[in-house]
Amino acid sequence: MRIATWNINSVRARVDRALAYLQTRQIDVLALQETKVKDAAFPAEPFEAAGYEVAHFGLNQWNGVAIVSRAGLANVRAGFPGQPAFAKPGAPPALEARAIGADCGGVTVWSLYVPHGRAQGDPHMAYKLQFLQALTHDAVRSLSADPQTQLALVGDFNVAPLDSDVWDPAVFEGNTHTSPPERAGFAALAEAGLREVTRDHLSAEHAYTFWDYQQLRFAKNEGMRIDFAYCSPALADRVKAVRIAREERKGKGASDHVPVEIDLD
Repeated sequence: MRIATWNINSVRARVDRALAYLQTRQIDVLALQETKVKDAAFPAEPFEAAGYEVAHFGLNQWNGVAIVSRAGLANVRAGFPGQPAFAKPGAPPALEARAIGADCGGVTVWSLYVPHGRAQGDPHMAYKLQFLQALTHDAVRSLSADPQTQLALVGDFNVAPLDSDVWDPAVFEGNTHTSPPERAGFAALAEAGLREVTRDHLSAEHAYTFWDYQQLRFAKNEGMRIDFAYCSPALADRVKAVRIAREERKGKGASDHVPVEIDLD
């Protein structure tokens, strides 16, 4: 089975690219982030016509996550247990569309869009760290309940865990994505017993998954590696290959992220 994760940065703008990618690469399960649509506006029909089932969680024009599967789609849930809500100024806390899970071909797949953080000291940064902590607690619960669980947490983690995951660490000093608290929040998932399989199988430095649209970042390969796959030990043992689909950043209408593929034995 081939599972891929992709921050598509507006599914309606890139549905044709997504369909072509699914068919070209023979993807069985595609986790999407930043779909930027409400559930009713998600373009499910083209995916269904191509033989895929669709589950989507979107509340407005921001965030949004989906799972597109031809390997089965069952037990769909929007938001993981304990997922924190974000309180905008002057408004009560509200759950954001940042996590959707489903059982696909015997694997529990979660499509995750971790909060950006915005800036050090911003309330959104505290929210980001709370999100990672809650995600870790839920992973611990899952592993404790069933050590053999087939669990994949995939998506845009908005953390570059190593200095080699950004083109110039000095650019990020004092900003988001590389601070010690963010990296500790990311590493806590490994400490809880999960394995980040993309690093296990693709150890090359500067293997980026995101390039900003600004300042010719892609042409200069000034990117970031922030899209990952944390797997339970039983599932991690089945991973036989990982690929970053760098070519999807090329051409007209590309997302600023590219897919990351995980092949299971």
